[in-house]
Amino acid sequence: MATKCVAVSRAAVSMVFAAGATMWLVGCGAGPATATATSAVRPPETRRVDVVDEYHGSRIADPFRWLEDQDGEDVLAWADTQNAHTEAHLAVVPDREAIRARLTELWNVTRWSAPARRGPHWVWSQNDGLQNQAVLRIAKSPDGESEVLLDPNSLSSDGTVALAGASFSKDGGQLAYATSDAGSDWIEWRVMDVASRTALDDRLRWSKFSGAAWTHDGKGFFYQRYPEPRAGEIHEATTRNPSLCYHVIGTPQSADRIVYERPDEPNWGFGAEVTHDGRFAIVNISAGTDRRNRVAWIDLADGSMAVRPLLMDFDAQWDFVGLVGDAALFVTDHDAPNGRLVAVALSDATQRRQVVPTCAEKLAGARLVGDEILAIYLRDAHDVLVRFATDGSPKGEVVLPGLGSIGELTGEPDDRVAHLTYESFTRPSSVYALDFATGSLRLVRQPALRFDPDAFDVRQVGFHSGDGTPLKMFLVRRKGPLRLDGKNPTLLYGYGGFDSSLRPAFSVENLAFVERGGIYAQATLRGGGEYGLGWHLAGMRERKQNVFDDFFASAEFLHRNGYSDHDHLAIRGRSNGGLLAGACLVQRPWLFGAAIPEVGVLDMLRYHRFTIGAAWEPEYGSADDAGLFPVLRAYSPLHNVHETVYPPTLITTGDHDDRVLPGHSYKFAATLQAAQRGPAPILLRVTRRAGHGAGKPTHVQIAEATDRLTFLAMTVGVR
Repeated sequence: MATKCVAVSRAAVSMVFAAGATMWLVGCGAGPATATATSAVRPPETRRVDVVDEYHGSRIADPFRWLEDQDGEDVLAWADTQNAHTEAHLAVVPDREAIRARLTELWNVTRWSAPARRGPHWVWSQNDGLQNQAVLRIAKSPDGESEVLLDPNSLSSDGTVALAGASFSKDGGQLAYATSDAGSDWIEWRVMDVASRTALDDRLRWSKFSGAAWTHDGKGFFYQRYPEPRAGEIHEATTRNPSLCYHVIGTPQSADRIVYERPDEPNWGFGAEVTHDGRFAIVNISAGTDRRNRVAWIDLADGSMAVRPLLMDFDAQWDFVGLVGDAALFVTDHDAPNGRLVAVALSDATQRRQVVPTCAEKLAGARLVGDEILAIYLRDAHDVLVRFATDGSPKGEVVLPGLGSIGELTGEPDDRVAHLTYESFTRPSSVYALDFATGSLRLVRQPALRFDPDAFDVRQVGFHSGDGTPLKMFLVRRKGPLRLDGKNPTLLYGYGGFDSSLRPAFSVENLAFVERGGIYAQATLRGGGEYGLGWHLAGMRERKQNVFDDFFASAEFLHRNGYSDHDHLAIRGRSNGGLLAGACLVQRPWLFGAAIPEVGVLDMLRYHRFTIGAAWEPEYGSADDAGLFPVLRAYSPLHNVHETVYPPTLITTGDHDDRVLPGHSYKFAATLQAAQRGPAPILLRVTRRAGHGAGKPTHVQIAEATDRLTFLAMTVGVR
């Protein structure tokens, strides 16, 4: 499951078809490119087993349960046959190699993260184009010549070991860095002496969803650690009962001090952030993915590491921004559904002062840089940057370069410059510096453009969901006359969950689709965070069907207004968005010409039994709950497949995904293949040595994007 979309980075390196229709074969206009010979390619047979579970008096069969054993030899062999079946369909599409070549060309540009000052150094990550992994670089100035500090490409021959975290000591002399193998959420922390570029002996295993927060004496750092999983269950076993630990450099992990743990609350998670002045550590306590959290603090001066309560009611979201005097500044939705900035005295949590009040737009995040608060707001699902003095006095809105989103925002209270990355649908992520004197942005670095960004039209349209809720959707296409005849190949994308905001972002893959005459449509759905707390609550748990209904309304808008029709409209979503695509596919297959559910949560009755799945119960609920079981059963994609005609479907996953297990996709693919009563293919693509998405090598990203675009050319066509 994708973690919450975070606007501020503190670690910069940090259809039923019409009767007899075979649209996927013969096409319309330029049309789908698949040769009719592929209709003879049948999916592999999948063995069934006699497994039945009982939920509150209901018996639910699970005939493909054996596919949950992702490392089993029979499952690996089955996945190989599925990949071969998928390849047999995609290999005959004439445009496949042209698609691959264009994607490679667009990808082959230098890209940077925002620079951040760490001691005497400036650091950022950089990919020179087709490097499998970005390289951590170090320099004397934010725009000066740099040299390699850490190159993760040297850590594996196939590029599947990625840098998953980087944190410098206060003086910049030591670097704690985390690596991930084959896309796993498991990370291993190492420590480097920056001056000599040598790795120390420290090696910290069994960490997940964790940063490294150094104490200012440079002696060690806080991190989150889980119990070691049982042998053979590293990628499948439930991930529970973490501890917040403090590691002293030069000592074994077994000697790490447990600072905070709650074995009575196995789904809680912990993080720490040391304040800029080094006096305190702010401890975040979360209950799974629930937006509401607790906050505690540690006075680092007395050496006791005693954790003291501050905000302990789980009554709201409290995101720490920094210290203002002796008070902690938070972004919170306490008594403010759109968020506000509140200062809380560490000595007495009842002493609270509103610094910046709530407004009509969602406050997505904030950062203290210099003597200012830089606040990011969401205005109809795109970012706005506003400056405030630390007392809350407004200092104006920063003019951003178009309709887009801030990826990173870096800078510290003793800096006089802030850096950010900014991107849009038609412009890749570029690095800017904010001039505090003028309030304007200066371009620092921009990737070379291998296309004309002014050749595309981006607009946001409004319409209503079935229950009358106003909705918005971005549409991206080539400029020029648009035939509203329903024949435009269109890709509809959505997410709708976990308070995560889907904002304008640059995608080489989407750009290539639009270049080929397609329309990219990005729907803003309930369940996300674009319009504040109420928007999120309206799309979770008992109200999850609202998200799917919003997606249906988005598709119907495109049909009704002639942008596309059911033969030319494809849907796509990842993770929770894979659930979205899967649920909409099985509920109304006649609306769509193709579907691409990626790394999706597709078995809503068993998702919580694996790895970190139980952490999502605040968002979805659990089938163990008699009240929520019928809700989950009603929309679970796996359990709502019927013998009918489905559109062409490409289901994708990674064989090492330990966030949303590949078993979700495996069982869904087998069930759809068995139920399909039409001619369209149900395909499964399994990427080897890949996880949920993070850390994926560039060559693998290009290969996956090539096959998705090839599938779209084969199904909804090009124009």
